[in-house]
Amino acid sequence: MKKTLVIISGPTAVGKTDISINLAKKINGEIISADSIQVYKKMDIGSAKIRPEEMQGVTHYMIDELEPDEDFNVYKFKELALKYLDVIYSKGKIPIVVGGTGFYVQALLYDVDFAENEENTDIREELYNLAEEKGVSFLHKILEEIDPESASQIHENNIKRVARAIEYYKQTGCKISEHNKEQHLKDSPYNFAYFVLNRKREELYNRINKRVDIMHNKGIIDEVANLKSLGYSRNLTSMQGIGYKEIYAFLDGECSEDEAFDKIKQNTRHFAKRQLTWFRREKCVEMLEYEEFSNDSNLLLDEMIKRLKNKNII
Repeated sequence: MKKTLVIISGPTAVGKTDISINLAKKINGEIISADSIQVYKKMDIGSAKIRPEEMQGVTHYMIDELEPDEDFNVYKFKELALKYLDVIYSKGKIPIVVGGTGFYVQALLYDVDFAENEENTDIREELYNLAEEKGVSFLHKILEEIDPESASQIHENNIKRVARAIEYYKQTGCKISEHNKEQHLKDSPYNFAYFVLNRKREELYNRINKRVDIMHNKGIIDEVANLKSLGYSRNLTSMQGIGYKEIYAFLDGECSEDEAFDKIKQNTRHFAKRQLTWFRREKCVEMLEYEEFSNDSNLLLDEMIKRLKNKNII
């Protein structure tokens, strides 16, 4: 029999945290975070990290797992998530994976092999050097020529993924986008429910703006200044998170404080839009619109429980 798994995802600021805790309490669950920034220690305000007192006794995994100078990617996420799934199953509880990083969720849910080569090969080093000498756009154009589909899905600033896709082609003669398509056809090893929460765009954007204002008031500038004083470079993977890169730019005198926070709001809205595009093309997701439940979290929670019962997950 397949093991059970619940996923709660959706765009940033939609309300995943509260509903996941309430669901966990109802179904005897524990939570694995699928957030690419909350995994880092010392990065609390900018990631809107849940505090221990907000967890209401529900065990959370993959929060404060790594130092800011450690690399975190889909492979590391999958490795840790599988470890914590075993822990949760051993307790006789139901794992609930919560977060807006759809790429991570997909890798876990379908046991996707993204053809990672953990070692930095000569090819990859050569590509990194090329990006440094001629710019990220130059490297991205190379990818466009050999694998247009991957190029359309990977932002040029994501040098690691751009280089990895080019490297894969050079090593195998195959496009990594075609490899990943094959992986996506795999059947999931889990009996799962994949819920994606959403709100009306105007309401979601208002929640995003409010969240950024709260970060401002809580002291995200001091948080980033502290990270900087500890020697954490703005080029680290962790510092590419929205909120951190913009405040770093402000601290380095590249923009005003107001401009930095306006940019955070704008970039977060754009990110939420990209997240929704990703989720809508995923197979087997169940979109749950808050508006259809009169914006009542309790009604939405009742619907989730009903669907979990129908799938024999609970």
